[in-house]
Amino acid sequence: MVLICQLLHLPICHMTFARCYFLLYPYLLLPFITLLPMLLNHSFNDLIMEAISNKNHVPLPHATPPHQFSLLSNHLLSKPSDFLWPFTFLLQTFLLVQKCKLMFHFLLLCFLLLSFLLKHFLSKPSPIYLVDFSCMKPPSYCRVPFATFIENASMWDVFDSESIAFMDKILHSSGQSEETCLPPALHYIPPKTHHTESIKEVQMVLFPIVDDLLAKTNVSPLDIDILIINCSGFCPSPSLTSLVIEKYSMRSDIKSYNVSGMGCSASALCIDMAQNLLRVHKDSNALVLSTEILSTGWYSGNEKSKLLINCLFRMGSAAILLSNKKAANKTAKYRLVRTLRTQRAFDDKAYFSAFREEDSDGKLGVTQKRDLLNVVGEALRANISILGRDILPLSEKFWCGVSVIKKKLIKSEGTYVPNFKTVIQHFCLPCSGRPVIREIGKGLKLSERDIEPALMTLHRFGYQSSSSLLYELAYLEAKERVQKGDKVWQLGVGTGLKCNSVVFECVRPIVGEYKKGPWADCIHQYPIITMD
Repeated sequence: MVLICQLLHLPICHMTFARCYFLLYPYLLLPFITLLPMLLNHSFNDLIMEAISNKNHVPLPHATPPHQFSLLSNHLLSKPSDFLWPFTFLLQTFLLVQKCKLMFHFLLLCFLLLSFLLKHFLSKPSPIYLVDFSCMKPPSYCRVPFATFIENASMWDVFDSESIAFMDKILHSSGQSEETCLPPALHYIPPKTHHTESIKEVQMVLFPIVDDLLAKTNVSPLDIDILIINCSGFCPSPSLTSLVIEKYSMRSDIKSYNVSGMGCSASALCIDMAQNLLRVHKDSNALVLSTEILSTGWYSGNEKSKLLINCLFRMGSAAILLSNKKAANKTAKYRLVRTLRTQRAFDDKAYFSAFREEDSDGKLGVTQKRDLLNVVGEALRANISILGRDILPLSEKFWCGVSVIKKKLIKSEGTYVPNFKTVIQHFCLPCSGRPVIREIGKGLKLSERDIEPALMTLHRFGYQSSSSLLYELAYLEAKERVQKGDKVWQLGVGTGLKCNSVVFECVRPIVGEYKKGPWADCIHQYPIITMD
């Protein structure tokens, strides 16, 4: 300040200092106030990541989610904002030199605040809603009791007695019931796994849920602007999106995306993809279809690590309608709050933990390594750490920080695991097996009621890959547990290895779902307490 007064040939006196500090301090203080939340957030981010990660976990990268500004506001406001603070500071200095009246300083401060508020509101993205969703209920003639499965496998000369005994053991310990279903192609002896049967299976699992969703939402196929289909193991030409577009005579300018090879987290990944597209394309509807074609993934060999797929995966598919239209807030069930994708394919151990390859006899199958659970745990910790620092309240971050500091200073064992139930009311977890569900629930300090949707979905429908998260949400709705204002966390893990999270907030009361949907005829039987 003394240097400024000397350069401007101003008398150095207490009144000059008082006046300068009084008029300049808002401009010096506002940038610090703007950056303070960011600095605090990054500090708590590190604490949360260390608290959730175990002592053997490798350091996690400090990934920062991208700013979700609209293209127009980002283009108009990003460059001027870089020069806003220097410009206003120089202008204020000029007003001081000219000894202008306080009114001019007040007007300049008002201009600065107005610019800040304008940028905040213009850069705020429009909300994205989950209008509704539909899940396929497999027909009863596709049901495969354990005895039928084992009998058919025994009548086929491919499997030896050791493999038959292994599959029988997996079936009875998997947590599935006798009501799970396989596509008609796998009911034949031997199973029909050629291309034509796979196309028939696609039509069987996708068309009914699209019809149901369009009827429930009163949306025409011509109103769909974006179409995304995920199916990991079957990628025909023409693509699955082309198959659906041809069936429903959709528009010629529809933006279609066919996602394959993304594993069991693909539904959450495609919701994130749809969100990014809807940020760009305003006033649009996005249809997301999630399924897995089982006839192409059937393994006809005797390697135990590849036989697990035959025993665990079952029929299922889901259709989701997302929209950023203003009218959607009146009819939608949920608002999309947060999506997060984390990747661990850079780690060889994670990359090869679940891998599609040929066995020694040249038969194709998916190998699941023994250390898969450990690798999944690392992927979950990476994802949960980043998500926790964004959604957890300050109190939980504080106790995580205290726990980490205490562990470093006094060498105490264990760290405080944050309570996600302070912000999340419902959980949809990967249901690839009962041990996986219970381990994830234990790590997140969830109760039996919290992991119930995953256990019951596994029991009634088996493991339907990426679409199982929507069956869990349908279970919660059928039980009428989701109330307005509740948040639902969908957590998916897929090969690669990757972990994806989606958080929804319920925006209206959801009632009467027990009368329709995949759980309509059996929801009164659940939960099954003695399934363990």
